[in-house]
Amino acid sequence: MPQNVFPLDSAKPFTEQKILGHNRWHPEIPPAVSVNPGDVFRVDCREWFDGYIKNDDSAEDIATAPLHTVHTLSGPFRIEGAKPGDLLIVDILDVGPIPQEDDGPLAGQGWGYTGIFAKRNGGSFLTDEFPDAYKAVWGFRGDRATSRHVPGVEFTGMIHPGLMGTAPSPELLKTWNSREAALIATDPDRVPALALPPEPDGAILGGVPETDRDRVAGEGARTAPPRENGGNQDIKNLTKGTRIFYPVYVDGANFSVGDLHFSQGDGEITFCGGIEMGGFLDLHVDVIKGGMEKYNVSENAIFMPGNTAPQHSRWLSFSGTSVTLDGEQRYLDSHLAYQRACLHAIDYLSTFGWSKEQAYLLLGAAPIEGRFSGVVDIPNACATVYLPLDIFDIDIRPGSGEVPRIDPGIGAPRASVG
Repeated sequence: MPQNVFPLDSAKPFTEQKILGHNRWHPEIPPAVSVNPGDVFRVDCREWFDGYIKNDDSAEDIATAPLHTVHTLSGPFRIEGAKPGDLLIVDILDVGPIPQEDDGPLAGQGWGYTGIFAKRNGGSFLTDEFPDAYKAVWGFRGDRATSRHVPGVEFTGMIHPGLMGTAPSPELLKTWNSREAALIATDPDRVPALALPPEPDGAILGGVPETDRDRVAGEGARTAPPRENGGNQDIKNLTKGTRIFYPVYVDGANFSVGDLHFSQGDGEITFCGGIEMGGFLDLHVDVIKGGMEKYNVSENAIFMPGNTAPQHSRWLSFSGTSVTLDGEQRYLDSHLAYQRACLHAIDYLSTFGWSKEQAYLLLGAAPIEGRFSGVVDIPNACATVYLPLDIFDIDIRPGSGEVPRIDPGIGAPRASVG
């Protein structure tokens, strides 16, 4: 096993660990650990809410989840010799739940969770149709996942980190904050918000000196979105065997990682999507000197996905176009088209006995494929959702016989607060 350079004690909160991570992006957050190009090392990661979500049959925790505290990131890791303009190579050699801890109160100790966020607390991809908070808890058995809240399905995990990235330069941080503030100003009272501005409350800033903490907390970018540095991309294909190339904006790159998922559907559509958990990664890093100019990569990571993900050969697919539920025509609206494809899949699954909320949670957690199939045929974009047939206990293909039914069990818990 590689040396664990960022160990976490499951009995302690994230803020009481021997090495303190962070939950904001800022170039002045100092590295917690230094490594060299060519090094192989292990990193522990805490689930993104640091144990706030429980393994129970209530969704009250999803409804009240404190978004200002996320994400709990391990790092920053200084890669010696990395300079602005380089490309940082990160190889994911292994990734999994918390080792040797198959039972416990933390997600990653033999279980994980998926949540539909309430509209007033961040919302989800389909928040107008699903404005309330729901939860599904998934149990792990080896590399397989099942849920008492979404019975009738079982699938192999596509374990991956949802969030990895390098620190922004001071100029890039100012660009982020400026453009996102301008977006918020177009509709400042919107629910859910158009973006999340810097929020000092709940900011974890690693080793920032106390004299600078208030200023850095007031400037630090929230970790919710993906940006030029990588960030919260939630790409389910970044599994074991993946190689990623990140642009470097500060000396040492200051790479950070977190937000592990046992599995996830394309789009992470429930927002608290995938199957959230804590765990570990084994990483190898290297540097391509001058790589940003050499390969014309000025922003955003490029990657070579791993080939260890489960392979599915039978699919049932649903499509959607740029037409609202009220029949209004939109122009090549790919976002709307994917929403409509997901809603068609949810409606279809509900005919077999699952509630629409259970079906929605399943699309967020299972390894569904989402694609933009057509984006040029005016006025409609076409998006598609592919469901792997082998994850279902029953045959969900259309046919001339009677529609099979599953027992929905106790159902997906719904929060009483909205």
